[in-house]
Amino acid sequence: MKRVTQPVTWRAPERAASVWFESIMNTPGSLAITRRRIRFLTVGRPSRLGALAVVVACVLALPVVVVVSSVATPTHGTWSHLAATVLPEYIANSLLLMAWVAFGVIVGGVSTAWFTVMCRFPGRQFFEWALLLPMAVPGYVMAYAYTDFLQFAGPVQTWLREITGWGPHQYWFPDVRSVGGAAIMLSLVLYPYVYLLARSAFLEQSDSMLEVARVCGYGTWGTFRRVALPLARPSIVAGTALALMETLADFGTVSYFGVQTFTTGIFHAWFSLGDPVAAAQLSALLLGFVFLLLFVERVTRARASFHNTSHRQRLRNVYHLKGAGAVGAVAFCVIPLVLGFLLPAGILLKLAWVSGDAQFGSRYVELTRNTVSLAVLTAMLAVGLALLVAYAVRSGRSAIVTVSARIAGMGYAVPGAVIAVGVLIPVTRLDHALAAGVRALTGTSPGLLLTGSIAALVYAYLVRFFAVALHAVEAGLTKITPSMDSAARSLGLGPSETLALVHVPLLWRSALSAALLVLVDVMKELPATFVMRPFNFDTLAVQAYNLASDERLAEAATPALTIVAVGLVPLIVFSRMMLRKIGP
Repeated sequence: MKRVTQPVTWRAPERAASVWFESIMNTPGSLAITRRRIRFLTVGRPSRLGALAVVVACVLALPVVVVVSSVATPTHGTWSHLAATVLPEYIANSLLLMAWVAFGVIVGGVSTAWFTVMCRFPGRQFFEWALLLPMAVPGYVMAYAYTDFLQFAGPVQTWLREITGWGPHQYWFPDVRSVGGAAIMLSLVLYPYVYLLARSAFLEQSDSMLEVARVCGYGTWGTFRRVALPLARPSIVAGTALALMETLADFGTVSYFGVQTFTTGIFHAWFSLGDPVAAAQLSALLLGFVFLLLFVERVTRARASFHNTSHRQRLRNVYHLKGAGAVGAVAFCVIPLVLGFLLPAGILLKLAWVSGDAQFGSRYVELTRNTVSLAVLTAMLAVGLALLVAYAVRSGRSAIVTVSARIAGMGYAVPGAVIAVGVLIPVTRLDHALAAGVRALTGTSPGLLLTGSIAALVYAYLVRFFAVALHAVEAGLTKITPSMDSAARSLGLGPSETLALVHVPLLWRSALSAALLVLVDVMKELPATFVMRPFNFDTLAVQAYNLASDERLAEAATPALTIVAVGLVPLIVFSRMMLRKIGP
């Protein structure tokens, strides 16, 4: 029997696509195309909400485009001077710093993740969430604390001279202000990236594979090295890539230690040489390093992936450590916690209590108000824009909206110094154009409307941290069943009304989480704040950096400790929530 296929009637949202598909269907001998295949092949026109999301993505991607486009701009000899003198040092120090930080975060993050997942020892449940606490300490704050602790007049060297009787220049002591010192500081605050992802990977591994390893005669070390570690490699590489991107983005630590890297070179070209184009070109080169890291991480993850076929929620085969094994596991977990959080927090607390900031009064209240207002405003805007973009991707079927959302989320991988350069160039030109227009209409000069206020600074924050809010909101949207959208549409609600009346009330926890994360990140951000802040407008991060640069470490302890304290509360809450979700 001959099968007859009836062609379907095509109603394309765009006339051009309709004509194209009708020509295919009317061709003699052509196959009938089902509605499902037509919808798959067609890129629909974005709705109004989708079009607005595309505009938001383009605005957030503008600084990166400006930095990349500056490569072909002449610099009047500045670039050739940098290339002949300091550029090799920038590259060498950056690569060396990345190598040491990669080693530190892998050793610290993987070992602690393995012990807290696969071993049972005293204090394990406490270390599960406590090992994330160093994330609350910015790298530059860690540098200030350890500089006071390890310098010549600090307590360590003073105690060493007292017990040995040595005088100055009679002994050798490692210099913390070096590439190695900066690597240790950054490793202590960045290893939680690897710890969290590696812990999740170890928990997701099949218990049967570990059981087979035991049957084959592998002990604890053999099972870890030959089975668990290779299977967790994609997550370890992803966490290491995040830590290395933060290393490239760091300015406060390397600047305070006098280590010449790309970020310090960008500030040197901008402020010392007065050449924003050269700063943008250095930023483009640094951006190339970041994209290379992302590419390597993507390739490694694609080639070293595995599929877990076990649905067991709890690991049965774990190692119960006693005696020396338990002591060793506790030591492995205590060392990064003490060095990465307890010791620097104690140093800062002592400095703030004994000496503290001489401007602790009204000046300190102003700094706190500036910091909190910037963080709250940025968090509110970031969450609002994230809701718009994430819901546009969910409700529409346009590939343009989806790609635009991914582009808008690239800012988190871009260092703050690069974003500051990319924002200042177009915003300054827009500022001058606005001032000229107002002057032509009113005859008076309004001044700098954007760079003279916090508007440009908030824009830089949004470019940098929009991805944090977007990922949190998208995670919340995935938990809402699509039938809710269908029910809202059957009641006559449009996309905007569905978002406001249905999804926002259901997303308040995810939105609050996103807002708190952005708030903490904004309070810790130094490079973008240092460059983009208006005149006579400082924050806690800038105050801590300025005081520490003047070697007033005791006074810098007060704003630094405040930054740590503010970031500590949400970090504890989120760490316990995340570990409760992925824990055994």
